[in-house]
Amino acid sequence: MNRRSEQHYHVYVVQLDDTVWNNARFRRCNPDYVLGMPFVYVGMTGLDPDVRFDRHKAGIQANAFVREHGLRLLPQLYEVFNPMPYRAACEMEVELGIALREKGYGVWQA
Repeated sequence: MNRRSEQHYHVYVVQLDDTVWNNARFRRCNPDYVLGMPFVYVGMTGLDPDVRFDRHKAGIQANAFVREHGLRLLPQLYEVFNPMPYRAACEMEVELGIALREKGYGVWQA
C-alpha cells in the first residue's frame, strides 16, 4: 500500500442540539460540562466527514446521539488534523475528545 492511500482517515466533530442534555447517560458522561458550551460528538472515519455525517443522519452505522441530535459538522475543530493514518486517527479521536472536555464542552464518543 502506498503512503497516500494509508492517509485517508479523518477525525470529525458534530455539533449536537442542546436537547441532548436531557439524556441522563449523556449528562453522566459529562460531569464537568460548563453551562453554555457546545455539545458535540467526536468520531473517526475512513470516509469523508460530510459523507459520514450524512450516514449518521440516515441511520446507517449511526450513533443515536448524532442521528437524533446532530446539527452540523464543526470543521474548524478538526480540519487541521486530516487526513491521517488509521492509528493516528484512533489516537486523535480520543485526544480531541479529551481536549474539548477540558474546555468545558459536552462530549460523546463511541
